[in-house]
Amino acid sequence: MQPRFVQIKSAILDDIESGKMKPGDKVASENQLAETHSVSRMTARRALTELVDEGILLRSQGLGTFVSDHRPMSSMLTIRSIQEEILQRGHTYSNRILQQAEIIADDTQAAWLALPPGASLYQTQIIHLENQLPVQLENRLVNPALAPDYLQQNFQHTTANAYLSRIAPLTEADHVVEAIAAEPEVAAHLSMAVNAPCLKVSRRTYSAKGIVSYAQLLHPGDRYRLGGHLDF
Repeated sequence: MQPRFVQIKSAILDDIESGKMKPGDKVASENQLAETHSVSRMTARRALTELVDEGILLRSQGLGTFVSDHRPMSSMLTIRSIQEEILQRGHTYSNRILQQAEIIADDTQAAWLALPPGASLYQTQIIHLENQLPVQLENRLVNPALAPDYLQQNFQHTTANAYLSRIAPLTEADHVVEAIAAEPEVAAHLSMAVNAPCLKVSRRTYSAKGIVSYAQLLHPGDRYRLGGHLDF
């Protein structure tokens, strides 16, 4: 049985995805949701707040809460597991593992992890799906010295990000975001048209002992966004 606030989130998301509510439409207030779903106002507030934090809804002071852009939004300010993001939207997460192997680093790959060319690296390539629709193609290189058991993990049950955060806690990260045209192989993996806009995030993560991983995360441009909120 899902918590009541998750049920409210799912109901709102269903209305958005079915087209019943469109970007710009006003969402029921906390009081209205509390009455409709027979819950406390605090429970209704949590559902709305999480949808605002996830970029699905937009809150305007004094006016109410409105449907934002329909694409899921990933934060640029925090590093979270794609599985966590999807589950918090009340959606179903699944994945397809394309590769999980040890490779020999070429010059470029070695430079990404500050290792000598010819060093041994671990590589995974995984398609992440939201409600059975591909939303991310993750191609990750990992330093074996900092995550020696990486290839023994079952990534059907945990994400690479979650595992690495646990065994080599993140101390810093850098990333680059760019728009590219989807090449045929990428387009096939992400169920999109060849040369359609694709959002590419290149991210390098560090622990106290050094560079842990370098990942290239590719998203269909019409199904995904990056964003965040800053308080000053």
